[in-house]
Amino acid sequence: MFVASTSVSGISVMVVAVFVACVVEMVEALTIVVAVGHTSGWRPAIRGVAAALGALGLLVAGFGPALVQIPINTLRLIVGGVLLIFGLQWLRKAILRSTGLKAKHDEDLIFAETVQEIESVTDLAQRERVAFMMAFKGVFLEGLEVVITVLTLGTSARHLSLAVLTALVAAVLVAVVGAIVARQLSSVPENAMKMTVGVMLVSYGTFWSGEGLGVKWPGNDLMLLGLVGVFAVATWITIAAVKATNVKERA
Repeated sequence: MFVASTSVSGISVMVVAVFVACVVEMVEALTIVVAVGHTSGWRPAIRGVAAALGALGLLVAGFGPALVQIPINTLRLIVGGVLLIFGLQWLRKAILRSTGLKAKHDEDLIFAETVQEIESVTDLAQRERVAFMMAFKGVFLEGLEVVITVLTLGTSARHLSLAVLTALVAAVLVAVVGAIVARQLSSVPENAMKMTVGVMLVSYGTFWSGEGLGVKWPGNDLMLLGLVGVFAVATWITIAAVKATNVKERA
C-alpha cells in the first residue's frame, strides 16, 4: 500500500530537482525579460511577466488537484514516463554541450538577439506589443517546464504544496539575484545545473515507472539516492567516452 508521507530521501530529491530546474528555466526567462525592459521599458515587460505567471498559476490550480485523483499505480506510470522523457532530453543536451558537440547556452547572445528583434520594430505602439509578447512567451514557455516538473514530482510524492513552495522560492531568488546582476547571467553554470536536473529527473522517472509496474525497490525510497548515483556515474562515463572518441577522431 502506498504511504502518503514520502521518506526524507524522496522528498530531498524532489526538492532539489524542482529548485534547480526552476533556477535554470527562470534564468533563461529573466534574460529575455531584462532585455525587453532595457529596450522597451519595464511596463510591457512587467505586464508580460504577470500575464505569464497568471496563466501558469491556472495550469497548476487546474491540473494539480486532478492529478491527485488518478489511481496511484497509473499516476506512477504517467509521472515516470514524463520524467524520463524530460530527464533524458536535459541529459542529452547537457552531455552534448559538455563534450563540445553542441554550443553551450549563451545568455549574452540571447540578450543581444532579443534587443535586436525589439529594436527592429520602429512603430512605438507595435514595439510595446512585441515587447509584451516576448516577455510573456519567455516566462510562459520556460515556466511551463517548471510547472510540468512541479506537478509530476509534487503529485507523485504527494507533496504538491512543497513542490510549489520550492519553485516559488527559487523564482524569487532568481528575480532578486537577477535584479542585482542582470547582465551577468551568463556566469551561471547552467549546463552543470541542467545535468544535475537531468540526472534527478531520470532517477525519479525510473523509480516511479518501476513502482507503477509493481517493482519492489530495495530500501524503498532510499533507492532514489542509489539511482541518482548510478545515473550520475553513467553520465560521467558517457561524457568521458565521447571526449575520448573525439580526441581519437581528431588525431
